[in-house]
Amino acid sequence: MSDEKQVTWGGRFSGGPSERMQAFSESVSFDAELAPFDIEGSRAQAAMLESIGILTAEERKAIDEGLVRILAEIEAGEFSWDPALEDVHMNIEQALSARVPAAAKLHTARSRNDQVATDTRLYLRWAVDEVDGSLVAVMRALVALAEESVDLLVPGYTHLQRGQPVSVAHHLLAYAEMFGRDRERFASLRERVNVCPLGSGALAGTTLPIDRKFVARELGFVDAAGNPRLTANSLDAVSDRDAPLEFCFNAALSGLHLSRFAEDFILWNSSEFGFVTLPDAFTTGSSLMPQKKNPDALELIRGKAARLQGNLVTLQAMVKNLPLTYNRDLQEDKPPLFDSFHTLRDCLDVLADLIPGIGFREDRCRAAVSDPLLLATDLADYLVEQGVPFRQAHHQVGALVALSEKLGTPIHELPEDQAREAAEGLGDDWRAVFDLNRAMQRRSGPGMPGPDPVNAAIQEWKNRLS
Repeated sequence: MSDEKQVTWGGRFSGGPSERMQAFSESVSFDAELAPFDIEGSRAQAAMLESIGILTAEERKAIDEGLVRILAEIEAGEFSWDPALEDVHMNIEQALSARVPAAAKLHTARSRNDQVATDTRLYLRWAVDEVDGSLVAVMRALVALAEESVDLLVPGYTHLQRGQPVSVAHHLLAYAEMFGRDRERFASLRERVNVCPLGSGALAGTTLPIDRKFVARELGFVDAAGNPRLTANSLDAVSDRDAPLEFCFNAALSGLHLSRFAEDFILWNSSEFGFVTLPDAFTTGSSLMPQKKNPDALELIRGKAARLQGNLVTLQAMVKNLPLTYNRDLQEDKPPLFDSFHTLRDCLDVLADLIPGIGFREDRCRAAVSDPLLLATDLADYLVEQGVPFRQAHHQVGALVALSEKLGTPIHELPEDQAREAAEGLGDDWRAVFDLNRAMQRRSGPGMPGPDPVNAAIQEWKNRLS
Protein backbone atom coordinates (compact mmCIF):
# COMPACT_ATOMS: atom_id res chain seq x y z
CA MET A 1 0.00 0.00 0.00
CA SER A 2 1.35 3.42 -0.92
CA ASP A 3 1.90 6.20 1.60
CA GLU A 4 -0.94 8.13 -0.03
CA LYS A 5 -3.35 5.38 0.86
CA GLN A 6 -2.07 5.31 4.44
CA VAL A 7 -2.52 9.03 4.95
CA THR A 8 -4.82 8.68 7.97
CA TRP A 9 -2.65 6.45 10.10
CA GLY A 10 0.33 5.26 8.06
CA GLY A 11 3.01 7.47 9.62
CA ARG A 12 3.45 5.14 12.58
CA PHE A 13 4.05 2.09 10.38
CA SER A 14 7.01 1.00 8.26
CA GLY A 15 4.82 -1.12 6.01
CA GLY A 16 1.20 -1.51 5.02
CA PRO A 17 -1.21 -4.31 5.87
CA SER A 18 -1.18 -7.55 3.94
CA GLU A 19 -3.64 -8.07 1.12
CA ARG A 20 -5.53 -10.53 3.28
CA MET A 21 -5.78 -7.95 6.06
CA GLN A 22 -6.96 -5.31 3.60
CA ALA A 23 -9.70 -7.58 2.35
CA PHE A 24 -10.62 -8.62 5.88
CA SER A 25 -10.77 -5.14 7.35
CA GLU A 26 -12.36 -3.06 4.58
CA SER A 27 -15.87 -1.79 5.17
CA VAL A 28 -16.52 0.30 2.09
CA SER A 29 -18.28 -2.66 0.50
CA PHE A 30 -21.16 -1.95 2.89
CA ASP A 31 -20.62 1.44 4.52
CA ALA A 32 -20.70 3.18 1.14
CA GLU A 33 -24.40 3.38 1.96
CA LEU A 34 -23.46 6.20 4.32
CA ALA A 35 -21.96 8.31 1.53
CA PRO A 36 -24.71 10.96 1.28
CA PHE A 37 -24.63 11.44 5.03
CA ASP A 38 -20.84 11.47 5.20
CA ILE A 39 -20.77 14.22 2.62
CA GLU A 40 -23.49 16.14 4.46
CA GLY A 41 -21.40 15.95 7.64
CA SER A 42 -18.23 17.02 5.84
CA ARG A 43 -19.94 20.03 4.31
CA ALA A 44 -21.04 21.12 7.78
CA GLN A 45 -17.53 20.46 9.11
CA ALA A 46 -16.05 22.67 6.40
CA ALA A 47 -18.50 25.47 7.17
CA MET A 48 -17.59 25.29 10.84
CA LEU A 49 -13.84 25.29 10.10
CA GLU A 50 -14.34 28.43 8.04
CA SER A 51 -16.25 30.04 10.90
CA ILE A 52 -13.30 29.55 13.28
CA GLY A 53 -10.65 30.58 10.75
CA ILE A 54 -9.12 27.20 9.90
CA LEU A 55 -10.41 27.46 6.33
CA THR A 56 -10.68 30.55 4.19
CA ALA A 57 -13.94 31.30 2.43
CA GLU A 58 -12.36 30.24 -0.87
CA GLU A 59 -11.10 26.97 0.58
CA ARG A 60 -14.47 26.19 2.13
CA LYS A 61 -16.21 26.92 -1.16
CA ALA A 62 -13.85 24.68 -3.10
CA ILE A 63 -14.33 21.86 -0.60
CA ASP A 64 -18.09 22.25 -0.67
CA GLU A 65 -18.26 22.25 -4.46
CA GLY A 66 -15.96 19.25 -4.61
CA LEU A 67 -18.13 17.30 -2.18
CA VAL A 68 -21.26 18.13 -4.18
CA ARG A 69 -19.60 16.85 -7.35
CA ILE A 70 -18.50 13.63 -5.64
CA LEU A 71 -22.02 13.04 -4.36
CA ALA A 72 -23.39 13.48 -7.88
CA GLU A 73 -20.90 10.91 -9.15
CA ILE A 74 -21.86 8.48 -6.40
CA GLU A 75 -25.56 8.86 -7.13
CA ALA A 76 -24.90 8.37 -10.85
CA GLY A 77 -22.90 5.21 -10.16
CA GLU A 78 -19.75 6.79 -11.59
CA PHE A 79 -17.63 6.91 -8.43
CA SER A 80 -14.84 4.35 -8.08
CA TRP A 81 -14.66 2.80 -4.61
CA ASP A 82 -11.25 1.53 -3.50
CA PRO A 83 -11.25 -1.18 -0.77
CA ALA A 84 -7.60 -0.33 -0.05
CA LEU A 85 -8.85 2.94 1.44
CA GLU A 86 -10.83 0.93 3.98
CA ASP A 87 -14.07 2.84 4.33
CA VAL A 88 -16.51 5.35 2.91
CA HIS A 89 -14.88 8.22 4.79
CA MET A 90 -11.39 7.77 3.36
CA ASN A 91 -12.63 7.03 -0.15
CA ILE A 92 -14.45 10.33 -0.23
CA GLU A 93 -11.64 12.24 1.47
CA GLN A 94 -9.00 10.87 -0.90
CA ALA A 95 -11.14 11.66 -3.95
CA LEU A 96 -11.71 15.18 -2.64
CA SER A 97 -8.03 15.71 -1.79
CA ALA A 98 -7.03 14.75 -5.35
CA ARG A 99 -9.21 17.57 -6.65
CA VAL A 100 -9.10 20.20 -3.90
CA PRO A 101 -5.76 20.79 -2.12
CA ALA A 102 -7.50 22.47 0.81
CA ALA A 103 -9.27 19.18 1.58
CA ALA A 104 -6.15 18.24 3.58
CA LYS A 105 -7.53 20.57 6.27
CA LEU A 106 -11.04 19.06 6.34
CA HIS A 107 -10.30 16.43 8.95
CA THR A 108 -9.01 19.02 11.42
CA ALA A 109 -10.34 18.25 14.94
CA ARG A 110 -12.29 15.29 13.60
CA SER A 111 -11.79 11.54 14.00
CA ARG A 112 -13.40 8.80 12.01
CA ASN A 113 -14.90 7.81 15.37
CA ASP A 114 -17.07 10.89 15.75
CA GLN A 115 -17.46 11.12 11.97
CA VAL A 116 -19.11 7.70 11.67
CA ALA A 117 -21.19 8.34 14.79
CA THR A 118 -22.52 11.49 13.11
CA ASP A 119 -23.07 9.74 9.77
CA THR A 120 -25.02 6.98 11.49
CA ARG A 121 -27.29 9.41 13.29
CA LEU A 122 -27.96 11.28 10.06
CA TYR A 123 -28.69 7.95 8.37
CA LEU A 124 -31.03 6.87 11.14
CA ARG A 125 -33.03 10.10 11.02
CA TRP A 126 -33.57 9.47 7.30
CA ALA A 127 -34.25 5.76 7.76
CA VAL A 128 -36.85 6.39 10.47
CA ASP A 129 -38.66 8.82 8.18
CA GLU A 130 -38.60 6.28 5.36
CA VAL A 131 -39.98 3.52 7.59
CA ASP A 132 -42.65 5.84 8.92
CA GLY A 133 -43.86 6.55 5.39
CA SER A 134 -44.04 2.82 4.68
CA LEU A 135 -45.90 2.16 7.93
CA VAL A 136 -48.42 4.86 7.06
CA ALA A 137 -48.99 3.27 3.64
CA VAL A 138 -49.70 -0.10 5.25
CA MET A 139 -52.03 1.43 7.81
CA ARG A 140 -53.98 3.36 5.20
CA ALA A 141 -54.43 0.17 3.21
CA LEU A 142 -55.62 -1.66 6.33
CA VAL A 143 -58.09 1.08 7.23
CA ALA A 144 -59.45 1.23 3.68
CA LEU A 145 -60.00 -2.54 3.65
CA ALA A 146 -61.55 -2.36 7.11
CA GLU A 147 -63.98 0.30 5.93
CA GLU A 148 -65.20 -2.12 3.28
CA SER A 149 -65.59 -4.95 5.80
CA VAL A 150 -67.46 -3.54 8.79
CA ASP A 151 -70.50 -5.78 8.24
CA LEU A 152 -68.59 -8.96 7.38
CA LEU A 153 -68.18 -11.25 10.37
CA VAL A 154 -65.72 -14.06 11.05
CA PRO A 155 -64.89 -16.11 14.11
CA GLY A 156 -62.30 -14.63 16.42
CA TYR A 157 -59.87 -17.26 17.64
CA THR A 158 -57.92 -18.19 20.72
CA HIS A 159 -55.66 -21.25 20.61
CA LEU A 160 -56.73 -21.52 16.93
CA GLN A 161 -60.17 -22.52 18.26
CA ARG A 162 -63.27 -20.52 17.42
CA GLY A 163 -64.03 -18.10 20.22
CA GLN A 164 -66.44 -15.24 19.57
CA PRO A 165 -67.64 -13.36 16.48
CA VAL A 166 -65.80 -10.27 15.33
CA SER A 167 -65.98 -8.16 12.22
CA VAL A 168 -63.24 -8.44 9.63
CA ALA A 169 -62.78 -4.71 10.12
CA HIS A 170 -62.10 -5.16 13.82
CA HIS A 171 -59.53 -7.84 13.01
CA LEU A 172 -57.76 -5.57 10.51
CA LEU A 173 -57.79 -2.65 12.91
CA ALA A 174 -55.98 -4.76 15.50
CA TYR A 175 -52.99 -4.62 13.15
CA ALA A 176 -53.44 -0.89 12.65
CA GLU A 177 -53.00 -0.57 16.41
CA MET A 178 -49.79 -2.62 16.30
CA PHE A 179 -48.32 -0.65 13.43
CA GLY A 180 -49.42 2.56 15.13
CA ARG A 181 -47.33 1.62 18.15
CA ASP A 182 -44.43 0.89 15.80
CA ARG A 183 -44.71 4.44 14.47
CA GLU A 184 -44.62 5.80 18.00
CA ARG A 185 -41.51 3.80 18.85
CA PHE A 186 -39.68 4.95 15.73
CA ALA A 187 -40.70 8.56 16.40
CA SER A 188 -39.34 8.28 19.92
CA LEU A 189 -36.10 6.86 18.56
CA ARG A 190 -35.81 9.73 16.10
CA GLU A 191 -35.94 12.18 18.98
CA ARG A 192 -33.11 10.38 20.80
CA VAL A 193 -31.05 10.07 17.62
CA ASN A 194 -31.29 13.78 16.93
CA VAL A 195 -28.21 14.72 18.97
CA CYS A 196 -24.88 15.68 17.40
CA PRO A 197 -21.69 13.78 18.36
CA LEU A 198 -19.36 15.61 15.96
CA GLY A 199 -16.57 17.30 17.86
CA SER A 200 -16.06 14.40 20.25
CA GLY A 201 -12.94 13.47 18.29
CA ALA A 202 -11.44 10.05 18.79
CA LEU A 203 -12.59 9.97 22.41
CA ALA A 204 -11.55 13.18 24.20
CA GLY A 205 -12.50 16.06 21.94
CA THR A 206 -9.86 18.52 20.77
CA THR A 207 -7.75 21.42 21.97
CA LEU A 208 -8.75 23.45 18.91
CA PRO A 209 -11.51 26.08 19.29
CA ILE A 210 -14.18 24.24 17.31
CA ASP A 211 -17.84 25.27 17.44
CA ARG A 212 -19.95 22.16 18.07
CA LYS A 213 -23.15 24.15 18.23
CA PHE A 214 -22.50 25.55 14.76
CA VAL A 215 -22.17 22.04 13.29
CA ALA A 216 -25.26 20.82 15.13
CA ARG A 217 -27.33 23.65 13.66
CA GLU A 218 -25.92 23.04 10.18
CA LEU A 219 -26.93 19.38 10.36
CA GLY A 220 -30.35 19.96 11.92
CA PHE A 221 -29.51 18.48 15.30
CA VAL A 222 -31.78 20.97 17.04
CA ASP A 223 -34.79 20.95 19.33
CA ALA A 224 -38.21 22.35 18.52
CA ALA A 225 -37.01 25.84 19.35
CA GLY A 226 -33.97 25.55 17.07
CA ASN A 227 -31.47 25.12 19.90
CA PRO A 228 -28.54 22.80 19.10
CA ARG A 229 -28.52 19.39 20.73
CA LEU A 230 -25.06 17.98 21.55
CA THR A 231 -23.86 14.73 23.03
CA ALA A 232 -22.74 15.37 26.60
CA ASN A 233 -19.85 12.92 26.94
CA SER A 234 -17.16 12.35 24.33
CA LEU A 235 -16.44 8.80 25.48
CA ASP A 236 -20.06 7.80 25.17
CA ALA A 237 -20.53 9.67 21.92
CA VAL A 238 -17.98 7.60 19.97
CA SER A 239 -18.71 4.21 21.55
CA ASP A 240 -22.48 4.32 21.99
CA ARG A 241 -24.48 2.09 19.67
CA ASP A 242 -27.84 2.46 21.38
CA ALA A 243 -29.40 4.08 18.31
CA PRO A 244 -28.65 1.22 15.87
CA LEU A 245 -29.67 -1.25 18.57
CA GLU A 246 -32.93 0.55 19.19
CA PHE A 247 -33.63 0.79 15.46
CA CYS A 248 -33.05 -2.94 15.09
CA PHE A 249 -35.25 -3.65 18.11
CA ASN A 250 -38.05 -1.54 16.67
CA ALA A 251 -37.61 -3.23 13.31
CA ALA A 252 -37.67 -6.67 14.92
CA LEU A 253 -40.86 -5.85 16.80
CA SER A 254 -42.50 -4.41 13.70
CA GLY A 255 -41.38 -7.58 11.92
CA LEU A 256 -43.23 -9.64 14.52
CA HIS A 257 -46.38 -7.70 13.74
CA LEU A 258 -45.84 -8.23 10.03
CA SER A 259 -45.26 -11.93 10.60
CA ARG A 260 -48.44 -12.33 12.63
CA PHE A 261 -50.45 -10.56 9.94
CA ALA A 262 -48.87 -12.81 7.32
CA GLU A 263 -49.68 -15.92 9.34
CA ASP A 264 -53.31 -14.91 9.79
CA PHE A 265 -53.81 -14.40 6.07
CA ILE A 266 -51.84 -17.49 5.11
CA LEU A 267 -54.27 -19.45 7.29
CA TRP A 268 -57.32 -17.58 6.01
CA ASN A 269 -56.17 -18.23 2.44
CA SER A 270 -55.87 -21.98 3.01
CA SER A 271 -58.54 -24.37 1.72
CA GLU A 272 -59.34 -25.28 5.33
CA PHE A 273 -60.37 -21.69 6.13
CA GLY A 274 -61.05 -20.24 2.70
CA PHE A 275 -61.91 -16.80 4.04
CA VAL A 276 -59.80 -14.81 1.58
CA THR A 277 -58.32 -14.76 -1.88
CA LEU A 278 -54.95 -13.17 -2.48
CA PRO A 279 -53.96 -11.13 -5.54
CA ASP A 280 -52.19 -13.05 -8.30
CA ALA A 281 -49.44 -10.44 -8.36
CA PHE A 282 -48.26 -11.52 -4.90
CA THR A 283 -48.65 -15.28 -5.21
CA THR A 284 -46.82 -17.94 -7.19
CA GLY A 285 -47.49 -21.44 -8.48
CA SER A 286 -45.85 -24.80 -8.08
CA SER A 287 -43.28 -26.23 -10.50
CA LEU A 288 -45.03 -29.60 -10.17
CA MET A 289 -48.62 -29.13 -9.01
CA PRO A 290 -50.53 -27.02 -11.53
CA GLN A 291 -53.45 -26.25 -9.22
CA LYS A 292 -51.35 -24.44 -6.59
CA LYS A 293 -51.54 -20.74 -5.78
CA ASN A 294 -49.07 -20.14 -3.00
CA PRO A 295 -49.03 -17.11 -0.65
CA ASP A 296 -45.34 -16.52 -1.27
CA ALA A 297 -45.24 -12.79 -0.47
CA LEU A 298 -46.77 -13.39 2.96
CA GLU A 299 -44.51 -16.39 3.58
CA LEU A 300 -41.46 -14.30 2.67
CA ILE A 301 -42.59 -11.55 5.04
CA ARG A 302 -42.93 -14.19 7.76
CA GLY A 303 -39.46 -15.51 6.94
CA LYS A 304 -37.79 -12.11 6.71
CA ALA A 305 -39.09 -11.30 10.19
CA ALA A 306 -36.56 -13.87 11.40
CA ARG A 307 -33.74 -11.86 9.78
CA LEU A 308 -34.87 -8.83 11.74
CA GLN A 309 -34.66 -10.86 14.96
CA GLY A 310 -31.20 -12.08 14.01
CA ASN A 311 -29.90 -8.59 13.26
CA LEU A 312 -30.93 -7.41 16.70
CA VAL A 313 -29.21 -10.34 18.40
CA THR A 314 -26.07 -9.72 16.33
CA LEU A 315 -25.82 -6.13 17.54
CA GLN A 316 -26.56 -7.05 21.14
CA ALA A 317 -23.84 -9.70 21.13
CA MET A 318 -21.38 -7.37 19.41
CA VAL A 319 -21.50 -4.64 22.07
CA LYS A 320 -22.00 -6.88 25.10
CA ASN A 321 -18.39 -6.99 26.32
CA LEU A 322 -16.81 -3.96 24.67
CA PRO A 323 -14.79 -1.63 26.92
CA LEU A 324 -14.87 2.11 26.31
CA THR A 325 -14.41 3.61 23.86
CA TYR A 326 -14.16 2.78 20.18
CA ASN A 327 -13.22 -0.76 19.19
CA ARG A 328 -13.01 -2.08 15.64
CA ASP A 329 -15.81 -4.53 16.47
CA LEU A 330 -18.14 -1.57 16.08
CA GLN A 331 -17.50 -1.53 12.34
CA GLU A 332 -19.77 -4.57 12.24
CA ASP A 333 -22.80 -2.59 13.41
CA LYS A 334 -23.60 -1.44 9.89
CA PRO A 335 -24.52 -4.65 7.98
CA PRO A 336 -27.27 -5.62 10.46
CA LEU A 337 -28.49 -2.02 10.70
CA PHE A 338 -28.66 -1.53 6.94
CA ASP A 339 -30.22 -4.95 6.44
CA SER A 340 -32.89 -4.27 9.06
CA PHE A 341 -33.80 -1.01 7.38
CA HIS A 342 -34.03 -2.45 3.88
CA THR A 343 -35.77 -5.64 4.99
CA LEU A 344 -38.38 -3.84 7.06
CA ARG A 345 -39.11 -1.21 4.44
CA ASP A 346 -39.36 -3.84 1.69
CA CYS A 347 -41.77 -5.96 3.75
CA LEU A 348 -43.95 -2.95 4.53
CA ASP A 349 -44.00 -1.78 0.92
CA VAL A 350 -44.94 -5.23 -0.35
CA LEU A 351 -47.72 -5.50 2.21
CA ALA A 352 -49.06 -2.04 1.37
CA ASP A 353 -49.37 -3.14 -2.27
CA LEU A 354 -50.82 -6.54 -1.40
CA ILE A 355 -53.58 -5.51 1.01
CA PRO A 356 -55.83 -3.71 -1.53
CA GLY A 357 -55.91 -6.92 -3.60
CA ILE A 358 -57.24 -9.08 -0.77
CA GLY A 359 -60.73 -10.39 -1.46
CA PHE A 360 -63.07 -11.94 1.10
CA ARG A 361 -65.11 -15.03 0.35
CA GLU A 362 -68.23 -13.92 2.13
CA ASP A 363 -69.95 -17.30 1.87
CA ARG A 364 -67.13 -19.04 3.71
CA CYS A 365 -66.93 -16.28 6.32
CA ARG A 366 -70.68 -16.42 6.96
CA ALA A 367 -70.65 -20.21 7.17
CA ALA A 368 -67.89 -20.14 9.78
CA VAL A 369 -69.46 -17.40 11.87
CA SER A 370 -72.86 -19.11 11.85
CA ASP A 371 -71.55 -21.60 14.42
CA PRO A 372 -73.89 -20.96 17.39
CA LEU A 373 -71.21 -21.92 19.89
CA LEU A 374 -69.50 -18.62 19.07
CA LEU A 375 -72.25 -17.05 21.19
CA ALA A 376 -71.90 -19.38 24.16
CA THR A 377 -70.30 -16.56 26.16
CA ASP A 378 -73.22 -14.30 25.22
CA LEU A 379 -75.52 -16.90 26.73
CA ALA A 380 -73.48 -16.83 29.94
CA ASP A 381 -73.83 -13.02 29.94
CA TYR A 382 -77.58 -13.47 29.44
CA LEU A 383 -77.74 -15.72 32.51
CA VAL A 384 -75.82 -13.11 34.51
CA GLU A 385 -78.47 -10.58 33.52
CA GLN A 386 -81.05 -13.03 34.90
CA GLY A 387 -79.27 -12.88 38.26
CA VAL A 388 -77.14 -16.01 37.97
CA PRO A 389 -73.59 -15.58 39.38
CA PHE A 390 -71.08 -15.71 36.53
CA ARG A 391 -69.30 -18.87 37.71
CA GLN A 392 -72.62 -20.68 37.86
CA ALA A 393 -73.65 -19.22 34.52
CA HIS A 394 -70.39 -20.42 32.98
CA HIS A 395 -70.99 -23.91 34.38
CA GLN A 396 -74.58 -24.02 33.14
CA VAL A 397 -73.62 -22.99 29.61
CA GLY A 398 -70.84 -25.58 29.68
CA ALA A 399 -73.50 -28.18 30.53
CA LEU A 400 -75.60 -26.98 27.58
CA VAL A 401 -72.59 -27.32 25.27
CA ALA A 402 -71.99 -30.86 26.52
CA LEU A 403 -75.66 -31.69 25.95
CA SER A 404 -75.48 -30.23 22.45
CA GLU A 405 -72.51 -32.43 21.63
CA LYS A 406 -74.16 -35.51 23.15
CA LEU A 407 -77.39 -35.08 21.18
CA GLY A 408 -75.71 -33.83 18.01
CA THR A 409 -78.07 -30.84 18.13
CA PRO A 410 -77.04 -27.17 17.79
CA ILE A 411 -77.15 -25.50 21.18
CA HIS A 412 -79.88 -23.06 20.21
CA GLU A 413 -82.10 -25.93 18.99
CA LEU A 414 -81.94 -28.08 22.14
CA PRO A 415 -85.24 -29.40 23.49
CA GLU A 416 -86.62 -26.90 25.97
CA ASP A 417 -87.05 -29.34 28.85
CA GLN A 418 -83.53 -30.73 28.58
CA ALA A 419 -82.06 -27.23 28.18
CA ARG A 420 -83.79 -25.99 31.32
CA GLU A 421 -82.67 -29.04 33.24
CA ALA A 422 -79.03 -28.27 32.33
CA ALA A 423 -79.32 -24.50 32.90
CA GLU A 424 -81.87 -23.51 35.52
CA GLY A 425 -81.47 -19.79 34.92
CA LEU A 426 -82.82 -19.78 31.35
CA GLY A 427 -85.70 -17.44 30.64
CA ASP A 428 -88.29 -17.78 27.89
CA ASP A 429 -86.26 -15.61 25.49
CA TRP A 430 -82.89 -17.37 25.83
CA ARG A 431 -82.76 -18.46 22.18
CA ALA A 432 -82.73 -14.81 21.08
CA VAL A 433 -79.14 -14.67 22.28
CA PHE A 434 -78.12 -16.59 19.15
CA ASP A 435 -78.85 -13.72 16.81
CA LEU A 436 -75.60 -12.39 15.39
CA ASN A 437 -76.93 -8.88 14.78
CA ARG A 438 -78.02 -8.67 18.41
CA ALA A 439 -74.65 -9.97 19.53
CA MET A 440 -72.70 -7.40 17.55
CA GLN A 441 -74.94 -4.44 18.42
CA ARG A 442 -74.48 -5.22 22.11
CA ARG A 443 -70.71 -5.05 21.71
CA SER A 444 -70.84 -1.28 21.65
CA GLY A 445 -68.27 -0.32 24.27
CA PRO A 446 -64.96 1.35 23.48
CA GLY A 447 -62.54 -1.02 21.75
CA MET A 448 -65.23 -3.63 21.06
CA PRO A 449 -66.10 -5.16 17.64
CA GLY A 450 -69.62 -3.76 17.34
CA PRO A 451 -70.37 -1.60 14.29
CA ASP A 452 -70.48 1.70 16.17
CA PRO A 453 -67.05 1.47 17.89
CA VAL A 454 -65.51 -0.04 14.75
CA ASN A 455 -66.81 2.76 12.54
CA ALA A 456 -65.58 5.29 15.10
CA ALA A 457 -62.15 3.64 15.11
CA ILE A 458 -61.99 3.71 11.32
CA GLN A 459 -62.77 7.42 11.28
CA GLU A 460 -60.21 8.08 14.01
CA TRP A 461 -57.51 6.25 12.03
CA LYS A 462 -58.43 8.08 8.83
CA ASN A 463 -58.05 11.37 10.66
CA ARG A 464 -54.72 10.38 12.19
CA LEU A 465 -53.32 9.13 8.88
CA SER A 466 -54.55 11.98 6.72
